Amino acid sequence: MSECMHLTLCICRIGAYTCFRTLCCKGPPPPRPEYDLVCIGLTGSGKTSLLSRLCSEATDNIGPTTGFSIKAVPFQNAILNVKELGGADSIKKYWSRYYQGSQGVVFVLDSASTDEDLEMARTELHSALQHPQLCTLPFLILANHQDKPAARTTQEIKKYFELEPLARGKSWILEGSSVDNIDAVKQSFTQLIELLEDKDQDTGRI
Repeated sequence: MSECMHLTLCICRIGAYTCFRTLCCKGPPPPRPEYDLVCIGLTGSGKTSLLSRLCSEATDNIGPTTGFSIKAVPFQNAILNVKELGGADSIKKYWSRYYQGSQGVVFVLDSASTDEDLEMARTELHSALQHPQLCTLPFLILANHQDKPAARTTQEIKKYFELEPLARGKSWILEGSSVDNIDAVKQSFTQLIELLEDKDQDTGRI
């Protein structure tokens, strides 16, 4: 066998071995980080429907959340363990008992609600933004039911809720949402994940 042919065979063997190592010995992908979130909002704001759609679950016959429920919502770069708290008057007064350990907050409001309910949502959001266990956490605020004719725009919500002065210096996102456009909802949660990652990096630098 000529030296040239022998060299060619060696190169082929090395190439085949490299491909085998790449395909078979790559090992499992690194685990996705997990973040614990608390999701709050008044009854009827659509919290359960949005979370169910994000988990590819059926949204038929969804009723108000009694107490709380927990869903693991998977994303490509993270898993969000979302603790959804019921929004009834009898439950809201206990919300703060479930805040401990949260790394981020999702607040869902009905952008097409009555003025009275919108004012109530405003009060609850203000309270959450200033709560000692939540005030330093990233917030995702979803102005839900944007598909309804009476829905207020995100700019109207921002102005009415006085978010600019109240949330100055905090990490927060305000986005419109609807169960009919779940891709946009996923994008909003992706932005929240970026805030959570940034907070992780800041904590690591301390």
